[in-house]
Order: sequence, then C-alpha cells, then structure tokens
Amino acid sequence: MPASPSTARAINDRLALRLLQEEGPLTAGQLKQLTGLSRPTVADLVERLTEAGLISVVGESGEQRRGPNARLYGIVADRAYLAALDVRTEGVTVVVADLLGTELARASVPIADDAGTGPAVEQAVGLVERAGKEAGADRLHTVAIGAPGLIDPATGELRDSTGLPEWHRRLATALGERLPARVLVENETNLAALAEQRDGAARDRDTFVLLWLGLGTGAAVVLDGTLRRGASGGTGEIGFLPVPGTTTLPSATDCEGGFHSLGAAAAIDSLAGEYALPAPAPTGNEPPAATLVRAAAEAATSRPQADGPDAPRGGNAAAPAGSNAPQTRPAAGGADASSDGTDTPVHPLGDPDTAPDTRRSADAHARFLDALADRLAIGVASVVAVLDPGCVVLGGEVGQAGGEVLAARVEARLAALSPLPTEVRPSALGGAAVLRGALLMARDTAQDELFAPPPR
Repeated sequence: MPASPSTARAINDRLALRLLQEEGPLTAGQLKQLTGLSRPTVADLVERLTEAGLISVVGESGEQRRGPNARLYGIVADRAYLAALDVRTEGVTVVVADLLGTELARASVPIADDAGTGPAVEQAVGLVERAGKEAGADRLHTVAIGAPGLIDPATGELRDSTGLPEWHRRLATALGERLPARVLVENETNLAALAEQRDGAARDRDTFVLLWLGLGTGAAVVLDGTLRRGASGGTGEIGFLPVPGTTTLPSATDCEGGFHSLGAAAAIDSLAGEYALPAPAPTGNEPPAATLVRAAAEAATSRPQADGPDAPRGGNAAAPAGSNAPQTRPAAGGADASSDGTDTPVHPLGDPDTAPDTRRSADAHARFLDALADRLAIGVASVVAVLDPGCVVLGGEVGQAGGEVLAARVEARLAALSPLPTEVRPSALGGAAVLRGALLMARDTAQDELFAPPPR
C-alpha cells in the first residue's frame, strides 16, 4: 500500500532533518541532490520546516552568490536544550548542550560518601540548574542520566542495588520534580557502547561487546545495531561472572569473587603491587588503576632490549643481531663526536650504569600487562563463547589507558582460548564515553519528539 500524502511528507521531513543534522547547513539544491526528491517537494518541505521553527536560513553558499537558491538552511539549535549527566559513586558531571549536541556548559561536583541521600540529591540537582543557567538555557527539554546499576525495562528506573548510594535512585525523580523536562536513565556501560558505536572505536560495527573497565566492571551488548538489555535489564553484568583465579564465588548481592575481582580497579591496583610497580601520583583525571596501566603500556612499548630478533624497531641503527659490538653514531660535528673526530661508542641500552634498572622496571611493567591480559581474556572468552560478537572493545578509563598494547595482548590470549575469531580494540573515548552517550540519548529523544509530524 502506498504511503498517504501526510506520511510521505513526514518521511521527507525526517530525511531532510537527518541530513541537516549529519551534514550541517545545506541549500535547497543540495537537499534535492542528497534526498533525490523533486525541486517542488524540497521547496515545500523547506517551507514547512521553516514555519515549524525547526530550520532557518543561516547564511549563503558562497560570497558571490545571491538569491533563494544560495540560502543555507540549518537546524534551529536553540529550539531545545539538553542535559547529560554522568553519575558516579563519588560525584556527578553534567554537560548542557543545544539541539545539535553542541556543548554549552560543563560542571562537576564531588559528593562525599557520608553526604546523606537528601543533601546528595540537592547537590546534584543544583549542579544541573546552575549549568543550565550558565548555558543560557531558559528550560531544559530532555535530561539523560548515565549511572551504574540495573535499569528496570518496565519502568525505565534504576533498580534498588546493594552497594550503590540511594541518592542515585532518587536523582531522576528529583530532577523530574524540579525541572520541566523529560528525564531518562540508562546504565552507564550501555551509554558508553552507544558513544563508541557512534563516535568511537566501534563506528564500523553493528555487532560488538563493550567491556567496561573502570572502578567496576560491566559489559554492553550490541547485536545487529541494537542494544540488548535482557529480560530484567541485566545483560552485561559480567562482574558477577564466576571465574577461576578468585578465592570465593559471587553472590546475588555481591560480585566479589566474580570477574569483578579480576578486572575492577581495586584488583588491578593489587595486581600492580604483586609486580612492585610504584603507586602513581594522583592525577585527578583518571583512577589510579588507569594511570598504572597507562604507565605500563608506555614502558612496555619503549623498554630497552639487547640487540637481536626481538630488539625494538626504529631508533639508531643497531649492530647485527647477536653481535656484541657497541653501536656508534656518526661523528658529523654533533654532540656525539669526540674531540679528535672519531666516533664515540654508545652502549646499546643507553647509560650502562642505569640500563639494568631501566630494563628491570620495563620488564616488570610488561609482566604486569601480561598478567592483566590473562585475567581480562577469561571474561572476554566467556562473552565470546555465548555471543560470538566478532569485536570486543576494552572500554572505560582502564581500557583506553591500555591502548593497543593491552588490546593486542588480550586478543592473542583470546585466540588461544576460543575458536571464534574476535578483534579486540581499545576504547577511543574512555571514561568520557558515558557522558557522550547520555548526550546522544538526550539529543535523539528530543529530536524524535520535535521532528515528529504534528498530530492530525
């Protein structure tokens, strides 16, 4: 059955708005070319969307061009304002953006463990209100919250979870009461997967799993382009997965003894201690576990090695493999030339007095990464055996910090554990993926409502 005229108009309008969202301002001629619609149809939809206040003339396509055909049309960005929240155990970060997702304001507030439910909620709500004012938003249209825990698929609300602060569950209700906005809540790992699929490491994948590695562990499952939440909203609660290498089993109320005990931040800190790695200086930008992994990855890629088949590539030309001859740099009048014009021998590992310590430190970092990869591969192999996603993204602050160095180690171990070919990639967005995913969810929801055809 062919679409009715009103349905056809709605489809054309959404197509034009999607193109304006993705491509930026376009002329009527460019819309005609990209949509394949006739010139009169494009003229009608431009007029319709302009009258609805969804698009407006934002400029002209060329300094020398004038007239209607040169007008550039763009989405009216201030038609609606959005807020995205990343709710953690230790505090809240909020971003306020316009309808196009352009960030206008950002703010954070720490929340102490002993703050109490009421004061904690008030701190978070006040933060959102202040950020909205800073952004110049008279009102917020949609607020999206990313938080740890299970989301009830029937109600869309955070379920009561042992170990998470009560103010997490109260926050959405409080925001709905204080703000004339639609308030949405989603699991933080699911939002991270949305962000990695749109803007990060999984842009070319319709099916993949994101393994969250941060303060805790979690997983998000995307199959055929759709986020899968499960019957009770618990898909991806990998922290409760029973695994070898722990001293106990997880319970229904405590993930201690599950994969959480192998891959969460505290477990990574403890593992680093086993290899006598120094505690990192606090950075304020990432958890100590991520700083440890980042330092180990950097040390592993740059660790000095004796000449031979395993020597690192690049750098100064080395003596032939197996040779004990020292390296030399050409004396071209530079700092390495001796006073008599002869070449100055250079030890293949740098300063011979410090090279052994440097190598021992680098080796310890490499062994730490190997042990961490062994642990992570256990959880990844379990996911791969059930879902066969073809791609696993190591997400969160730790996954991003490990980069290709950690991802390659996990992939190699996974290949030995599973017959299913699986690519392992590091996160492109790290901990910022939660906030980015929340903003994408808020933007999609607002645009779905505002771009919908008027009721008949």
